[in-house]
Parts: sequence; structure tokens; C-alpha cells
Amino acid sequence: MSDLFAYLKKYFWKYRGRLVLGILFVGLANWFKVWQPQVIGEAFNTVVYISENYAKEDGLAQHPETMRKMGTTVGWFGIKVILLALTMGIFMFFMRQTIIVVSRLIEYDMRKELFAHYEKLDQAFYKRNRTGDLMSRISEDVSKVRMFLGPTILYGLDLVFLFSLTIGSMLRVSPTLTMWSLLPLPFLSISIYWVSTLMNRRSEKIQQQLSVLTSTAQEVYSGIRVVKSYAQESAMGRWFDEQSENYRAKSLALIRVDAFFFPLMTLMIGTSVIITVYVGGLEVVAGRLMPGHIAEFVIYITMLTWPVTAIGWIASLTQQAAASQKRINEFLKTQPEITSPENPIALPAEQGFTGDIQFNNVSFVYPDTGIRALENISFHLKKGQKMAIIGRTGSGKTTIADLLVRMYDVSDGQVLLDGQDIRKYRLDDVRSRIGYVPQDVFLFSDSVWNNIAFGKAGVTREEAMKYAAGAAIHEDILGLPEGYDTVVGERGVTLSGGQKQRVSIARAFAKQPDIILLDDCLSAVDTQTESRILSYLNEALANKTALIITHRIYGMMKFDKIIVLDNHRIVEEGTHEELMALNGYYAEMYEKQGVETE
Repeated sequence: MSDLFAYLKKYFWKYRGRLVLGILFVGLANWFKVWQPQVIGEAFNTVVYISENYAKEDGLAQHPETMRKMGTTVGWFGIKVILLALTMGIFMFFMRQTIIVVSRLIEYDMRKELFAHYEKLDQAFYKRNRTGDLMSRISEDVSKVRMFLGPTILYGLDLVFLFSLTIGSMLRVSPTLTMWSLLPLPFLSISIYWVSTLMNRRSEKIQQQLSVLTSTAQEVYSGIRVVKSYAQESAMGRWFDEQSENYRAKSLALIRVDAFFFPLMTLMIGTSVIITVYVGGLEVVAGRLMPGHIAEFVIYITMLTWPVTAIGWIASLTQQAAASQKRINEFLKTQPEITSPENPIALPAEQGFTGDIQFNNVSFVYPDTGIRALENISFHLKKGQKMAIIGRTGSGKTTIADLLVRMYDVSDGQVLLDGQDIRKYRLDDVRSRIGYVPQDVFLFSDSVWNNIAFGKAGVTREEAMKYAAGAAIHEDILGLPEGYDTVVGERGVTLSGGQKQRVSIARAFAKQPDIILLDDCLSAVDTQTESRILSYLNEALANKTALIITHRIYGMMKFDKIIVLDNHRIVEEGTHEELMALNGYYAEMYEKQGVETE
């Protein structure tokens, strides 16, 4: 619980003005609410008093003038009750417009803070945590904290004010009747708390099972091609049926407990009303109370029903919020290992990097798995040079790209950019000046144009077309239903593998970076298309430093340097001619592919 309040303190202070007004409105709303039973009781007593006085004079019916006056008096009492109800309603509106609105504002702030924190966290964090869990904390957990900030605080304040004002009014009338009439309410509160706790536990189990159902359905939908190709529809259907049956059983268990809620509440309230009428009647007979006071007390009991019932609900919501805030804090306390330095090297926006890249005895071990990816890697790539990185799967090619964009930092050695350790630059400066097309191509569920323009603000439609032409995708885009305005669907599902790769390459070109990194991103394109893209790299990006990671050898592109990785080390290095003369892995690969050099 301490974590919950410690974290929320800054938000309470930020919206302190609205919260103070909200507390004031809650107090005023309850004050006018508690006033109503007093007016009703007074009206009842007035009618009883006049009726009793005229009972000795052949009854009230024999005095029409008095009847009219009494009707007018009761009418004024009714108008007074209506005015009090309207005033109470106005203040209830304002209390919701302050406290509930504040809870929504804090929810908005929390989601922004959590999302911004997610963006700062490094690649290793996302490998350790599931996407579903990240989504749950920013949606479900924040919503539960919001319920504490809004309804829980609102009804908690309402409970305090209403109890104080109502019991104070009851005690002024009759301490004895107050004690007897409130006797069942503590039992009601304890019973409701017990039922709410049971409901909360079973609700958590239902939520967990619902998460399993959702994850199962999502996996099947995403992998429907595999499910169908292996003819496993029936097997997946049976497994989903089992999980659905589990969900049904847990839901029925919750409903059985929920069935106790309203009967229990009705029983306790009815008991309290009976006690009030019985003891109140005795007090009226003894001459210590008026009949109107019984009516007043019955209304008070009814008014107190919801706050007393809400005690268990408030306690349950507070427990849920505390648990959710604890989960949120786990991520908020996680700090990224990859950060910008305190005093970074200034990099003028108009200047950028020259593109000089140097790896000095670089070794890298993945922090979570302990797998060694690179060992003692050294090379130097000067401004405007093109280098190919070739090697078997798992040899460490992609790791070089990850280190260059600082998804990870080296375990040993140095990565130099323009002669300075890459860790001395701001992260944004490094990543904004490098055009990286990763092996796992990702497109947003947006238009083709917005996907191409994603990496740089202010890219015009004409510029997007030019870069698309450089990536050999322009004609394909024009063939889409709405051209560049065609929405590509989730992860670019409406495009082929080769089209997604080329849109991703166009996005990197549109960024106009100082350094281009292509990580095996031409694997799904044909030879002719590959030739056009590499030709664009050779000509339009002649002054850009480029690293191309591949399994294939590109005979149509002149590389200044080629390195061959094997077992996480550089085993061959040089130009095409030099590597062919070595008659090693590169030469063997060249022969197998049947590449013809120019």
C-alpha cells in the first residue's frame, strides 16, 4: 500500500486544487442530502400534530380551512425537499466533475509516463518480457489504479461525510434509537467484505483464464497458415474448448458467490428497518419521540446502506490497485542499460556524421543468455565506403549492426564513430543518422506513404516516390488499390515478403542517413530487383557509408571491403579479388552461387 501512495503523491499534488474542490463538493452534497430526512420528518410530525389536535373536535375533516392550510404547509415542505434534492444533485455533479475527472487526468498522465518509459528501455528488456504482459500493465493495471483514484476515493469521502453527518443528526434526535437502528450495519459491512473478497479472488482467476483464451486465439489467428497446412484445426479447436470450459466453470463459481450479494444486503437492511420501527414505536409510545422521527430514521438507514455496502467494495478496489501499482512500479524502476552520456559530444544537426566506422577488438556476450556473439572483431570503414559482412547463420553478423545502433553496448573493445567512442554521443544523434533495415522487417498498420516517411519529419509525397523508386517498389505501390494511401494492414500483412522489404528499404533511404545498414534485407527479392536497389546504393548513395549484411554475394556491387565471419570471429577480410585468391569460405560460397563478376 505504501508503494501506491508514494507513487501517487506527485499526481495528488499536481491536481491539488481540483481535489480540494472535490472534497468540498462531496461535503456540501451530503449536507443537503442529510437535510432532506429532517424536512420529511418535520412534515410528518406537523401532520400528526395537527391531526391529533383536531381529533378531539370531530376530526380534521370537519375543518376545511385547516385542511387547506395543512395542505399548503405540506406542499411547502415538498418544495423544500425538491430544492434540497436539486441542490444536492448540482453538488454531486460538481464532485464527479472534479474527483472523477482528476482520476481520468491521472490515468492519462500515468499511461503517458509508462509508455515513455517503455520507449527508453533497451532491447534486452523486451527479450525478457512478454508483449502481453507489457500491454496488461499499461492498460489493465493502470485502469485498476484509476478506479482507486476515482470511485474509491470519491465513495470513501462520501462514506466519511455521510456517516458523520447522518449519525450526528440521528444522535441529536435519539442516541438510543441510533444505537439500535445501526446494530445490523457492521454485520452487513463484514458480510459484504467477505463476499467481495471471494469475488475478487475468483475474478482474478477468471481474468487469468481470459488472458489464456485471448493469447490462444491470437496465436491461432496469427499462425493460421501453419495450423491449416498441418491440418490441426480440430486439435486446436479441442484445446480451445478445454480452456473455454475452464473459463465457464470459473465464471459460474463467481456467479454463485455474487448471488449472495443482494439477498444478504436486503436481509440486513430489512432487519435494520424492523428494529428501527419497533424500538422507535416504543419510544413514541413512551413520549420520547414523535412519529416523524421514525420516518426520518428509516430514511437515514436507507441512505447509509450504500456507503456501508461500499466498504467491502472500496477495500477490494484498494487491494487491486495496490497490487497493480506494484506491478507498474516493477517496470518503472527498471532502468535502461543503454543511455546517453551526461555530457554528450555535440553533433550539429546540419553536419551529421562523416560515416567513419571503426571496431577495435570488439567482443560481445548477450547479457541474458550468456551466449558469445562476437570475439575480437576489428575493422575500419572510411567515409563513403561500402562493406559486405558475410557468414553462416549465427556467426554474429546482425550483432555488429545492433552494436552500431547501440541496441547493445560492447562487452569488450570499442566501437568508434568519426573517431569517437559511440557511447559518447547522444542515443538520438546516433540512431537518427543511421538508416537501419533489420532482418525482421516491420511495417506499421498505416498507409504506405506514412511507412516510408516514418523515419524523418517533413518527407513530401514526391520525395517518398523518389526513395520508393530507389528501392524498386514504386511500380508495385502504384498497382495497389489506393496507391501510396493504401493501408498495409497489421505488420504489413497485405504485402508480400519482398514488397515489405523494399518499403522498409525506402524508409531507410527517406531518412537520408549518413550510414546505411542493410541486414539481409534483399533475401526475398529477385535478381533484377536486387540489381536496381544495389545500383541506387552505388550511385545515389555514393557518399554514404554502407554496411550490407548478407548470406549471398552481390556481384553487381563494388565493395571496398568484405569481411567473412565464422564462429564469431573474422576469418577472412579483403576485397573480392583478395578473398577469391585465398580460396577459402568466400571463394567456395562464390562458386556455389555461380556469381559472375563484372
